[in-house]
Amino acid sequence: MNQAFEQVIHGLESMEKIPFFQAESLRYARAEVETARVDANREFFDHFVEIVENEARWVYKFRREHDRATQDPFDFYLEVREREEARKKKGLPPRAVLLPGWDEDDENGDQIRKSPRRTKVVPVRPRNRLSTRKATRKRDK
Repeated sequence: MNQAFEQVIHGLESMEKIPFFQAESLRYARAEVETARVDANREFFDHFVEIVENEARWVYKFRREHDRATQDPFDFYLEVREREEARKKKGLPPRAVLLPGWDEDDENGDQIRKSPRRTKVVPVRPRNRLSTRKATRKRDK
């Protein structure tokens, strides 16, 4: 866009050198073109800022969702513990109760293992073709 304005201004400057044209009128036209360029740039950058702000919001949300998806669940407990320790130092009451040994791994085999539920299989009786035909005939009448 600015290149097009620059070409117009360059053309007007070239015309000023020709004695046939009135230099004062061409300078006025050049000033009008410069004003139009400034207005066009201002409008472009006003919209550009809006576009950049929308993109920034989208990127922030995308990154936050990505960070949440990839965060280790154990990190959440560490954050809670740090916050509770900070509240304790300030003399504030706790907001969360942390169970003793919550930060130890449960991979030592002492977990209670549940057996998978067994579902009862109920056989489905196939419908008699004759009884279905009779029922549809009665409905049709």
